[in-house]
Amino acid sequence: MARREEPAGATRAAKPRKQRWKRTRQLKQVYDMTVRVDPAVKWWLLLAFAGPVVLGLLLGLLVDHPIYFTVLGLLVGLLVAMFLLGRRAERAAYVGLEGQKGAAGAALSSIRRGWTVEQEPVAAEARTQDMVFRAIGRPGIVLVGDGPPQRVRRLLEAERRKVARITPNVPVHLFTIGDGGSEGEVPLRKLASKVQRLKPTLTKQEVSAVHKRLRALSGIRPPVPQGIDPMRARPDRRAMRGR
Repeated sequence: MARREEPAGATRAAKPRKQRWKRTRQLKQVYDMTVRVDPAVKWWLLLAFAGPVVLGLLLGLLVDHPIYFTVLGLLVGLLVAMFLLGRRAERAAYVGLEGQKGAAGAALSSIRRGWTVEQEPVAAEARTQDMVFRAIGRPGIVLVGDGPPQRVRRLLEAERRKVARITPNVPVHLFTIGDGGSEGEVPLRKLASKVQRLKPTLTKQEVSAVHKRLRALSGIRPPVPQGIDPMRARPDRRAMRGR
């Protein structure tokens, strides 16, 4: 029996509907995840949406154009609510990562433009399960310690010396995940923005050369301690982008 072929126009019309449904489903997942961590966000979203609508209605009544300004308020309210959801979702994603092994690597992996981030730790201590993650960009080399700040600094300094021998004269920036009370400590949620604000000192060609040199470290990199899977500690990038 011959299979019935659907008209080309019907297929093209179905694709936008599938895309809209996919985006709606993703938005709902972001909202549900955020509400689980921050239950009060639903009331802030309602206020962010209703505020511009009410203001638009009142302004429309004042100038005798209620429909126009109410519609404008609806659009503005939707944009404000989406922006707020994005910010709260990003915060909720980091709250979900705090305390997990590999959280520093997950936070670094949210940086895309201009940086090369190692997906696995470049150094690890099997007994304490402390780890060091690395990123390379125009500001130089960034090493981030994942573990109690006072304890992980020894592992972090050992990795810094190893990197300095292979790439001399390249700036090396050291960070540890903490409350920000000591020098070099950065809260997890602020790590990506802290790294992105570093001043560029290398050219793109120099960054490429540094990356190739550091590949030599891969052969002598210690294995990830048993029981740790840094690939599991991943932020929801759609949540962090608010879509």
